[in-house]
Amino acid sequence: MKGTPPGFVSLEGRSPTIDLIGPVYARGKGRELVLGLRCERKHCNTRGTVHGGILATLADIALGYALSSSTEPPTAAVTANLTLDYVGAANEGDWLETRVDFQKLGKRLAFANCYVERGKDVIVRASAVFVVTNK
Repeated sequence: MKGTPPGFVSLEGRSPTIDLIGPVYARGKGRELVLGLRCERKHCNTRGTVHGGILATLADIALGYALSSSTEPPTAAVTANLTLDYVGAANEGDWLETRVDFQKLGKRLAFANCYVERGKDVIVRASAVFVVTNK
């Protein structure tokens, strides 16, 4: 299996969920945060492709971590809505990266998109609404 691309380090502030699907890697912070995941057999369904639930979890984690680390002090928020469009697939051994795009960071709500990419191909487009709990 291939290694981790340069610049990625183990994601800090891990949770039991991240430990379950990980290892998850990070590069950058805030709006520039990119998460990476090397797909393993444990991520795959019976057809041999990465399960949609893993992709949804990765997108949700990327959105939450990017939101939290985009402000000082960190923004605390919970996911109120997460909608995904699966436009491709990933297989064991593939390296996935996330990109997050914020539309609005308000005092009560935050809106953002996340794109999960395999190489140059977007395989998931996620749209999320977060309820901000600390502002």
